[in-house]
Formats: sequence, C-alpha cells, structure tokens
Amino acid sequence: MQTDIDPRSLIGRRAFDQDGARIGTVDEVYLDDATGIPEWAAVRTGLFTRDAFVPLGPSELVGDELRVPYRKALIRDAPDFGVGRHLSPEQELQLYHHYGMDVPRSGPEAAPSGDFGKLAGD
Repeated sequence: MQTDIDPRSLIGRRAFDQDGARIGTVDEVYLDDATGIPEWAAVRTGLFTRDAFVPLGPSELVGDELRVPYRKALIRDAPDFGVGRHLSPEQELQLYHHYGMDVPRSGPEAAPSGDFGKLAGD
C-alpha cells in the first residue's frame, strides 16, 4: 500500500475483497509502534458483527475503496482480538499465519517487529 497516505484517511472507507465483494468499513488503523507505518486495519464486517483485521501492506486504495487481496470468507475467519488495544507480537504472528504471509524479518531469526497500536487520537 502507498506509504504516503494519512492513515486517518482510511477510517470510514469501504473495504472490498479480491473478488470485489464488500467486506465492510474500516473502523481502526493499527500502526507499527517501532516504525509508525500503518500495518493492519480493523474492518467492521457488519452492524452486529465483529471487526476483522486485514493486512494493509498488500492492500491498495482504488478511488475511495480499500481493496484487500484475500477472499471475504478468509477475512471473516481472521482471529478476533477485539479492537481498541495494542496487537501483541504473538497476535500479529497469528494474523500473518492466517493470511499465509511471510513474517517480516530484520535478522535471521527475528520475530514480528513489536506491538501494534491503534491509530493515535482515536
């Protein structure tokens, strides 16, 4: 995803899966505490349902929409950690595994980079 986008501008955008099916609306954005880069978004999947975490790295903005390159069913089955709290390195690792993504490494045996806090000011 573009790194020059203000993460606050993502909140409220509609999110769609790889097939163009609507997932929901971006509720919160989580920044890497070490780098400040937006890494995850919590997408509200419906009025009475939960937020699903989606990775922002492989996602893209198309107009006013967030396009997530995964199927809706996989997104809705993502681990549920609740929103409004930091994501721990263990939770982040679960999300990487859920989406079949490679865990970013800064060294030969590095774990995820650290806690992920929700967007400041929310």
